[in-house]
Amino acid sequence: MPLVRIDLIEGKSEEYRTKVGGIVYQTLVDVFNVPEHDKFYVITEHPKSGQPFDRDYLGIHRSDACIFFQITLNSGRSVELKQLFYKALADRLHEGIELRKEDVFINLIEVPKENWSFGNGLAQYVTTAQ
Repeated sequence: MPLVRIDLIEGKSEEYRTKVGGIVYQTLVDVFNVPEHDKFYVITEHPKSGQPFDRDYLGIHRSDACIFFQITLNSGRSVELKQLFYKALADRLHEGIELRKEDVFINLIEVPKENWSFGNGLAQYVTTAQ
């Protein structure tokens, strides 16, 4: 927990993609108190036509550099903590890779702990009565 899907328009370097993943991971650790080594993310590049989005939805102008972050994580965090995470991630991406804050699109998907299996066909977060 969590699983991060990062979608961006193709053409960025491996170094850029690695920095993006590292910034997201460290922000999850620092703000959401995600355990160290709980690093699971997928970065997918798309042709420009394969990642359509509204350039000005809600009055926020987005460029081709816009990155979508879809983060599936355990439920239970407060609205205030989520807002802190959104700001911290946008700030860190701006500082770390010079990504415009307007180009940081974040979607959190909260799930119960029993919705995870990290391998071996087991639900590691589920405790069963014995």
